[in-house]
Amino acid sequence: MIGYYILLGAIALVSWLVSSKLKSKFEEYSQIHLRNGMSGAEIASQMLQDHGIYDVKVISTPGRLTDHYNPADKTVNLSEAVYNQRNAAAAAVAAHEVGHAVQHATAYNMLQLRSQLVPIVNVSSMLSQWLIIGGLILGAASGLGFGYYVAIAGLVLMSVATAFSFITLPVEYDASNRALAWLKNKNMVSQQEFAGAEDALKWAARTYVVAAIGALASLIYWAFQVFGRRD
Repeated sequence: MIGYYILLGAIALVSWLVSSKLKSKFEEYSQIHLRNGMSGAEIASQMLQDHGIYDVKVISTPGRLTDHYNPADKTVNLSEAVYNQRNAAAAAVAAHEVGHAVQHATAYNMLQLRSQLVPIVNVSSMLSQWLIIGGLILGAASGLGFGYYVAIAGLVLMSVATAFSFITLPVEYDASNRALAWLKNKNMVSQQEFAGAEDALKWAARTYVVAAIGALASLIYWAFQVFGRRD
């Protein structure tokens, strides 16, 4: 277990470093004001219109870095700062979230796959580790094979959550690519503004990479614990 906690600590440290860098990047690019004077909400609305999407609403949501697209009610939810501000960081985030709306409208297969996994992941993220640990304890206490199979069930659920993390990567990168292509092709931003938006989205994507690596490392660790005990 000590090795597992060291692993968790290392991943948590990397995650903190990336998140800190992301926040500093957004602070930096929040100082680059858009020459066109458009707010994040206006950027999002224009991108939706340019893609022929008229059934998606752009709304403001409380908090910081709480921006997301909700396919259930077809809303682009922008944090208050992004919704109202008129800078390169706000433009990048707003366009990225609309990128998800474009994915939804065009039936992007990876987004569809991720959406199908959401209900399973909601359950597996809560139960998987408890099943593994409970199975290992049960197996050690009773020596019965039943505990082993309980742990295997936990590994299967954890595998689904890990797969979800990796499926999220192309979804996020594709949304960023759509956002950047639109910003550039429609001349929505200057060269300096585009560079800031591109860098901000790169750091945002790296948070998902760290999360996926962490999920895989955790899965491998627990797989060794389960199958090592079996031997």
